Amino acid sequence: MRRPVAVVGVGQTHHASRRSDVSIAGLVREAVDRALLDAGLEHKDIDAVIIGKAPDMLEGVAQPEQYLVGAVGAHLKPMLRVHTAGSVGASTAITAATHVASGLYNRVLTVAFEKQSEGNTMWALSPNLPFTPPLVAGAGGYFAPYCREYIARSKAPLHIGPLTMVYARENGARNEYAHLREPVTIEQVMDTPMLWDPIRFGETCPASDGAVAMILASEELARKGPRKPAWIKAGYTFAEAMWVPNRDQVSPKAGQMCARKVYEAAGITEPWKEIDTAELYVPFSWFQAMWLENLGFCPEGEGWKAIDRGDTRFGGKLPIDPSGGVLCTNPIGASGMLRLAEAALQVMGRAGAHQVEGAKTALGHAYGGGAQYFAMWIVSSEL
Repeated sequence: MRRPVAVVGVGQTHHASRRSDVSIAGLVREAVDRALLDAGLEHKDIDAVIIGKAPDMLEGVAQPEQYLVGAVGAHLKPMLRVHTAGSVGASTAITAATHVASGLYNRVLTVAFEKQSEGNTMWALSPNLPFTPPLVAGAGGYFAPYCREYIARSKAPLHIGPLTMVYARENGARNEYAHLREPVTIEQVMDTPMLWDPIRFGETCPASDGAVAMILASEELARKGPRKPAWIKAGYTFAEAMWVPNRDQVSPKAGQMCARKVYEAAGITEPWKEIDTAELYVPFSWFQAMWLENLGFCPEGEGWKAIDRGDTRFGGKLPIDPSGGVLCTNPIGASGMLRLAEAALQVMGRAGAHQVEGAKTALGHAYGGGAQYFAMWIVSSEL
């Protein structure tokens, strides 16, 4: 970062399968108002707005940022929309941080949302595109072969996916904003229908309505705020071409490169030892083991063993997704920003019942598209 940037306010909605009590504009405004209240600010204190949203086809509303200008308080202010598929929430927050770090603005509102109940994500992600392989049926149809490949390479036992969901649901039960808050057992997960082998219904993220917003500020303004800020030590986005020969989608190179850049900029050499907790983008349970290796927490073939030992469980050596993560809450456009916001709340010591004791350094991570976009940041309790 060119100059220090901090998260000074966080606001999120309660997430559910259908928020019929609000429109998309109302949903977004709910998160924005909570973030402003959290930071002790008003709309007049915001210099610019950076908004993120997953593909328009998910809800069938083209260019929603046009009619959301008023809802997010961007009337007569600079406003920019970011789009990197499922990782967009994280990319949006990092874009906002860059605007402050560059000195262009001193205080930026960033917000992301999705109202899946007003669209059909499953079939929106099942197109037949010319000259490209079909994506089969939804995101699960696309990613299932890579989960199978991970199992084949690592020889992970088949209970690892269900066990990951058990941990996630335990965490979601402690998060008052989570969509799914009911604990489950391995047996209950194993008894659910197989949707895309090896991904069962019980190992799949929900379809959620929800939004999240953050206020990012320069060092001078952050120190004047009413709350202890979360300092952004490093933030990067990387991408790779989707259709190239020999691309490894089990452990994408762009993800590895993004992680290395973030660790290097934050001064982290041993992520397993130096990061206290991580919010990873895990829409299907097998991806937690895959990302533990892709992000350098574990050697290749060892990620599932950390889960099996309970190291990633709440109270373990490296709690992963203490909020319950994407497996418990998935408003797609907001899911990436939720990972970064939850990481910020952890180092601020304000994560409530899912607070990781003593968390000072946290990673927020998201991926999108065909595992081709990556966005991550490291936040700390100290500048």
